[in-house]
Amino acid sequence: MTVNNLPPLVTVFGGSGFVGRQIVRTLAKRGYRVRVAVRRPDLAGFLLPAGYVGQISLVQANLRNRQSIDRAVRGASHVVNCVGILFESGRNTFDAIQDFGARAVAESARDAGAKLTHISAIGADVKSGSSYARSKGRAEESVLSLVPDAVILRPSIVFGPDDNFFNKFAGMARQFPALPLIGGGKTKLQPVYVEDVAEVVGRSVDGTLKAGTIYELGGAEVLSFKDCLETVMRVTNRERALISLPFGIASMIGSIASLVPFVVPPITADQVEMLKTDNVVSDAATKEGRTLAGLGIRPVIAGSILATYLVRFRPQGQFTGTGKAA
Repeated sequence: MTVNNLPPLVTVFGGSGFVGRQIVRTLAKRGYRVRVAVRRPDLAGFLLPAGYVGQISLVQANLRNRQSIDRAVRGASHVVNCVGILFESGRNTFDAIQDFGARAVAESARDAGAKLTHISAIGADVKSGSSYARSKGRAEESVLSLVPDAVILRPSIVFGPDDNFFNKFAGMARQFPALPLIGGGKTKLQPVYVEDVAEVVGRSVDGTLKAGTIYELGGAEVLSFKDCLETVMRVTNRERALISLPFGIASMIGSIASLVPFVVPPITADQVEMLKTDNVVSDAATKEGRTLAGLGIRPVIAGSILATYLVRFRPQGQFTGTGKAA
């Protein structure tokens, strides 16, 4: 549907973040007008060249401020909420951003008559021991109760040039002589490429996904946490000891690190709690076709992409040879 011969308008909350910016690019390529709703529009100007002149616009919005949400949604035919936080800071708590905020976006989309795509996460569960996962689970319940035809996407660990997983451990491998195998490194993960996630969002906005459905997005491989760290070392050409760290000790370290002001903790106690459960696509989702494969998308293999952006962590960057690791 077009308005005054203009393409449909899609509002993307969190469009300047790691996943959000790729969603914005994908929607722009599809011809949609994209309104990027972020807390700091003055820092999101890098998104404008992703579309033609006037195709992408920026608007200030804060999920803790309902009026700003309504302004951002006004006139949009579809709303995408990809706002999420990995750890709490000040007033930006899991409950405020991922529960209350998601509910506010859903209410605004409902009131405006807009369709809704909500980005959640594998592991979302109101009964989880993780505050992050509980808030994601409550958000899903709120979204579907307010907008029954909403599409919910649950990605596993998302990787790509600006990810906060492989980049984090590659940075740690550059600084420290050892890496932590939390819980023995046995947790199973299914890293999914950010562009694959964005493609599913694009199809949701196109209207080709089943309404009121939760899709689980996992990559081509199921890797253990240990596999992921070994991959990081191989790609960055570094040899580091892997030290098994029981969940209890890792949680204590995360709690202490979180108390240091103005410092982003390498891991939090809540993230340790999440690592107690495998982060992979469920058998039910696979059987029912609620996966990338079920949508006819061949997932990108992490190993084919990681070297393109982790190369900066090698001892001599792109000039590092294939000799002995550092």
